[in-house]
Amino acid sequence: MAQPGIHLFPSQFKWDNYKTALTLMPFGKYALNTITVTFFAVLGGMLSSAMVAFAFARLKAPGKDALFVLMLSTLMLPAMVTMIPLFIIFKNLGWYDTLLPLIVPAFFGNAFYIFLMRQFFLTIPVELEDAAKIDGCGTFRIFWQIIMPLSKPVLVSVAVFSFVAHWNDFLSPLIYLNSVDKRTLALGLATFSDVWGVDIVSLMAASTAVLLPVLVIFFLAQKYFVQGVVMTGLKG
Repeated sequence: MAQPGIHLFPSQFKWDNYKTALTLMPFGKYALNTITVTFFAVLGGMLSSAMVAFAFARLKAPGKDALFVLMLSTLMLPAMVTMIPLFIIFKNLGWYDTLLPLIVPAFFGNAFYIFLMRQFFLTIPVELEDAAKIDGCGTFRIFWQIIMPLSKPVLVSVAVFSFVAHWNDFLSPLIYLNSVDKRTLALGLATFSDVWGVDIVSLMAASTAVLLPVLVIFFLAQKYFVQGVVMTGLKG
């Protein structure tokens, strides 16, 4: 006789729990909101961070190193410090209860992603850029047609980091979203908890369904992910 409680391996699988969990909340709507936020945030974060990283790695400007250190210092700034000012800004812009506060900040770069990309860009031989300049390539064309195609490992690494961060983000949707139809999956999981307790069976089933895309993305990209993280420390 099975002992009561939570076990690593269940005595029997009840697939109906997944059907029940996914119908207790509008899973499709929440999934669409999450996919929208994650897609544009990942795209914006990669492009903006790559351009800033390229400037720090290749372009020459007075005080560039000091600016890079200043940018890295923002990593020590707790999110709680900027939470209220950002909320006031987005509220005054009329973005409250929209997906924009979850997407737009990604288009201004991320200090950690910029650091990873800069370190990787420094490993790319400068001779490739010199040859491109002789052929008449401008700075943006060098960045787009030479640097970016050679940077697949670090781009995949940043994409994985960004995907996991935005897919699992709970605090930002909790602050900026009010309407039920605009909720994301992470916020939707909170609906399984109420004043009477937690529907632990449905919550675990829904959490497993929400976790699956993250696992799939990581296993598909783990080769480039590991390579990108390792190579970012080769040159500084």
